[in-house]
Amino acid sequence: MAEVAPLGCLGRAEVGYGADAGLDAARAGRDSGWQGVLMPDPQRAFVSSEDAHPQDARPDEPRARSTATPDDLEGVSVLAERLARGEVTSRELVEAALERIEATQSTLNAFRRIRALEALDEAAAADAALEQGAATRAATGSVTGGTATGRYRPVLGVPIAIKDDTDIAGMPTAFGAMGEFPPAARDSEMVRRLKAAGAIIVGKTNTPEFGQWPFTEGPAFGVTRNPWDLDHSPGGSSGGAAAAVAAGLVPGAIGSDGAGSVRIPAAWTHLVGIKPRRGRISSAPVREQFNGLTVFGPLTRTVADGARLLDALSGSLPTDRDRPPAPAESFLAAAGHPPPRLRIGLSLHRPYSGMPANLDPAVRAAVERIAEVLARLGHEVIPVEPPYGLLGTIFLPRSMDGIRDWAQRVPDPSLLDSRTLANARTGRLLRPILPLTRAAEPVARLNIGRVFRKVDVVLAPTTATPPPRVGELNRDTNWATDQAIVAACPFAWPWNVLGWPAVNVPAGFTPAGLPVGAQLLGPATAETRLISLAAELEDAERWQLRYPGERVAHIG
Repeated sequence: MAEVAPLGCLGRAEVGYGADAGLDAARAGRDSGWQGVLMPDPQRAFVSSEDAHPQDARPDEPRARSTATPDDLEGVSVLAERLARGEVTSRELVEAALERIEATQSTLNAFRRIRALEALDEAAAADAALEQGAATRAATGSVTGGTATGRYRPVLGVPIAIKDDTDIAGMPTAFGAMGEFPPAARDSEMVRRLKAAGAIIVGKTNTPEFGQWPFTEGPAFGVTRNPWDLDHSPGGSSGGAAAAVAAGLVPGAIGSDGAGSVRIPAAWTHLVGIKPRRGRISSAPVREQFNGLTVFGPLTRTVADGARLLDALSGSLPTDRDRPPAPAESFLAAAGHPPPRLRIGLSLHRPYSGMPANLDPAVRAAVERIAEVLARLGHEVIPVEPPYGLLGTIFLPRSMDGIRDWAQRVPDPSLLDSRTLANARTGRLLRPILPLTRAAEPVARLNIGRVFRKVDVVLAPTTATPPPRVGELNRDTNWATDQAIVAACPFAWPWNVLGWPAVNVPAGFTPAGLPVGAQLLGPATAETRLISLAAELEDAERWQLRYPGERVAHIG
């Protein structure tokens, strides 16, 4: 598979590696060898509302640039229902997604690799299954069932993106690194489940090298930008996934979260980002990712969409180190009703990370406003401070060892970022104490879990700052980069050490029109509770009605 070209390196007349006829050939079913995308004129890929209507522009209003429109932003559930009713075909949806990816790649740069031919073939198969299912229902008088076989496929025909850190058969998994990686021989279990649910995977989204940083930039692919303002980062490490969903390129994407890597970009792009409990989604073929820190999770515009994808992906194999029991109800069912009256702990205290960090006033105001909304919904909100202690001593060795492991998989280690090589060396040095860090985890759970004797859910900032400008966190040295990322993102990582669930919810906008988020945190058994609470907030906030390119009023 050829890679999508990095940002800005190709003009309208040039195409991705080896491309001849591009999307037109894919539509026609011809084997043109095209697996990249055409690079459009970067001045036309994103148009601000002021550019389109300069007479309406006001100097005191933020410029948020995107091609997204409300029609582009129909969600996973809405599209699945429309497909089942025969109002639209999967081929139409997949073609539209590929066109939007093509139109924005030179500016937004959300995707590393595209599956144009494969996705269109799979869309045709989905359309056939939908047609057969409709015929079967008509013949039997049934109003339910997804296909002719009667097997329910909750996202049949819906285009979805995955992050470039997991295997899909026939495509390389570079995880943000440079080099010629071999194609994967088979799908990961997460991808297998996604396909079994009927999703059409259109491509793999950009991520920084080995998912180390909360920005999505690197020499392997360029810079991924925030559709709310192209001068800013969407965050990371699932930044490409978040940018793709926020811009309406796809209705949903699957990212991974090892220190906030789903929640942080969700916060900075006005999305719902669900980090499930450890083991909820299988890590197979490996036992666990990054020594248990990293889990897969969906990024969507609505809670119900994320819950639908989480239902489709849930399940473990004997390979998995953690195999939690199934929830008492489906996640989609949990999104369909409010929770009982809860006691919610508002925590603005950052965990100790060894480096300075201050909560931006705009983020504080947004999180406190969410607390007020929850109180108006009937919940009791009280201040709490989870006793994090020196939890970072458990996190660091496991994280660095994960980088060491990935550094051994690349075809040419000399192409790795110097910061990556230094982290891999640190991982080798700390590897002997990994058993101690795992042994300390239950103690940390007991200690921090005491907060749930007082409250049912913790509400906290997802990040300390609004979205940074492109390049702002991407420093030359590890020390400088670590200082920058800790100052921006000190709140998310503890729940990765604990293996507990968390959900980012949109919390409003800064005076400059940039999105910020808040996270709902719970103990291991709280997944459905968090999803119900997030859905109740969504009903009150209606955040899914806001989209890049719209004039947004400051909330906070």
